Amino acid sequence: MSPSSVPRSLRVLNVITRMIVGGAQETALLSCALLDRHRFPSEILTGAETGSEGELHTEALVRHVVIHVEPNLVRRFDLVRDLIAMLKLARFMKRGRYDIVHTHSSKAGVLGRLAARLAGVRVVVHTVHGWAFVPGLRRSLFLLYLALERLCARLSDRIIVVAETDREEGLALKIGRPAQYQLIRSGIEIEAYRDVALERVVARARLGLPGDAFVVGSVARLSPQKAPLDLVMAFERVARAEGIAHLVLVGDGPLRGEVESAVERLGLTGRVHLLGLRRDVPELLRAFDVFALASRWEGLPRVFSQAMAAGLPIVATRVDGASDAITPGENGWLVEVGDAAALADRLLALAQDPAARQRMGEGGRRRTDEFSARLMVEQLAELYEGLAAQKGLLDRPASTASQPIPRAGV
Repeated sequence: MSPSSVPRSLRVLNVITRMIVGGAQETALLSCALLDRHRFPSEILTGAETGSEGELHTEALVRHVVIHVEPNLVRRFDLVRDLIAMLKLARFMKRGRYDIVHTHSSKAGVLGRLAARLAGVRVVVHTVHGWAFVPGLRRSLFLLYLALERLCARLSDRIIVVAETDREEGLALKIGRPAQYQLIRSGIEIEAYRDVALERVVARARLGLPGDAFVVGSVARLSPQKAPLDLVMAFERVARAEGIAHLVLVGDGPLRGEVESAVERLGLTGRVHLLGLRRDVPELLRAFDVFALASRWEGLPRVFSQAMAAGLPIVATRVDGASDAITPGENGWLVEVGDAAALADRLLALAQDPAARQRMGEGGRRRTDEFSARLMVEQLAELYEGLAAQKGLLDRPASTASQPIPRAGV
């Protein structure tokens, strides 16, 4: 192949506020790890904060994904640090001569897009992993966030959504134009969850669970967004009706102490198991009969597709993105946010109907291809090249990359 026929590489920088264990972070990491590294050499720029939810810096090292850390990129609002972070990000992007900047999450989405345009980056893409307009948000903050999203939409070549409801909400709020939006699901490595060679009885024995128990499982941060206390309240009703029911909570977070207190107060000690942060989630899913999630708000939880690949029916709250993955009666059930009684009723119905659990689990498995990481990176590659071609980047020689920046700071 002649040098002139070799496709030009496109340097991609993903910007995200924190690399904690979470859907947006896992999506950014997986896209960097799985995209063709010759065509799309991809790196991540993030803040230094992690938290009780766990971190993905170690996972990035294992997958050979380069992470750059900017300590001034923080989650909370801090006008001085935010301004410093934006200027330092712009300088970093300019020095790195990135062709594409791809931002994730609300805070990094604002600062990253502003910085990219200041740096003269030709292609700017943003992924909405759920809008920042969460329930209970003060009116003044809502108006501020809305103004910022509208402004930054004007700076974006494409706005990716992981769920159709995010597109609908964004357009209803006059954020961007319809032509800017594109649906690209947050993909998972399906085989890791589908092809687990572990018997259920063995998976349960490892956790000290009875082989004949009805086991409800959840994988989520113990945070207000995921509402683990709502799930515990629902399970308390299940436990009263089902003598050998157990609840397994995988994950950690700021509400762990409150969850432990609720378990003790409700007399569920020994019936609710808090496993903390685990890296063997595919094996843990083998121990469950049903997957449950009581979130107050979401984009599109990756745990839904993981549970579907594992052949589990899902009972969850009707948050943004849930209906993209769950078809009621086909692969699970949806209940209203905060309705612990309805959540308990759906779980009890499945506890008493093993045939329905199997049918719904199979229904979920049939849909997993649309949530595959392979499809996600194919769509990202097509998007990146299409936008680069529109900007004339593919007709120019590749930029010479700057010297590597130390991970301790930008």
